[in-house]
Amino acid sequence: MTIRYGFLSTHPPTRCGLATFNASLAAHLGGTGLPGGIVRVTASGDDPAPVAGVEHTWTAGETAGWRATAEVLNTFDIAVVQHEYGIYPGRDGGEVLAVLRRLTVPSIVVLHTVLSRPTPSQKSLLEEIVAVAGAVVTISATAHDRLLLGYAVDPTKVSVIPHGAADHAGVPAGPRARPHLLTWGLLGPGKGIEWALHSLARLQKLKPAPVYTVAGRTHPKVVELHGEAYRASLHRLGATLGVAHTVNYESDYLDDAALGRLIRSADVVVLPYDSTEQVSSGVLVEAVVARIPVVATAFPHAVELLTDGPGLVVPHRNPAAMAAAIRKILTKPGLAASLLARNGSIESTLLWPAVAQRYHALAETLVALHARPVAAARA
Repeated sequence: MTIRYGFLSTHPPTRCGLATFNASLAAHLGGTGLPGGIVRVTASGDDPAPVAGVEHTWTAGETAGWRATAEVLNTFDIAVVQHEYGIYPGRDGGEVLAVLRRLTVPSIVVLHTVLSRPTPSQKSLLEEIVAVAGAVVTISATAHDRLLLGYAVDPTKVSVIPHGAADHAGVPAGPRARPHLLTWGLLGPGKGIEWALHSLARLQKLKPAPVYTVAGRTHPKVVELHGEAYRASLHRLGATLGVAHTVNYESDYLDDAALGRLIRSADVVVLPYDSTEQVSSGVLVEAVVARIPVVATAFPHAVELLTDGPGLVVPHRNPAAMAAAIRKILTKPGLAASLLARNGSIESTLLWPAVAQRYHALAETLVALHARPVAAARA
């Protein structure tokens, strides 16, 4: 079935995980049907420049902007709505509900956050979103179970479709003089880089000692509120710990090819996140698909993917445990290979073409169901 997709989300040139996800999904679904279009959600400080595929922009502070947004989405066969609290106007981003209620086409809402301890307002809003949506997608089984157990929702509406990833596994891994640790993604408080630096200090007696790359710009919202205070604090901490000479901060934007080369240059991907709520991590999925061992704190998505999988999970804010896990992977013969062997066939299911096909199958079902009442009314 040929389907014209309309997307509602943050979108490049905005740089955030949601925008990157939406751009990748839109690009791959665009190959399964007619050209789609994007309603881009922007906030203060975002680059307002239009990009290819953006049909309309819903700007922060726009009075009743949901009306025009819904009108544009109604020109497509189906609306795919990315959901995070706070990216849409209104309390907890509640104006997205007005968009969903005004749609005359089916909708798929992708939940990137499902809180275990929501406020009453957040809980009520998410329950209403699920009630109005044609279908709801969670990124992980953890998020699916959390939604069904903690919220009053129709379980038949909820599906699990994993986060997609580009195929970097075939990128050659060049020779390395020293073990290479890597963290990438937008920086800000909560990323836990300070714990990785403390871990690195505990690994300096290894011969050779590892080097650590922290790749990514500071999150634009963090820059808007606090400037580069977090990044500066990391530089100070590295100097205090005596590891500044082994840490490389890369803040340039990396295209897919450059990111692939960087990921494949790593011996271990380190995800030291502070969050105990995170049910979706694109960085984690990219590392797994690229076949690089991962050491991560016990945030929910990591526990789900890495338990009996291609990595080791450690307690939050515990640099000793993190250092021990990294040391084990770097020094124990065959451990890295045995961890990656646990992947089985999961990698192929996480590639964007496979993920997009699952969204397309769900969309086909919704569009067909939507067409039946219309056909019956015309009969």
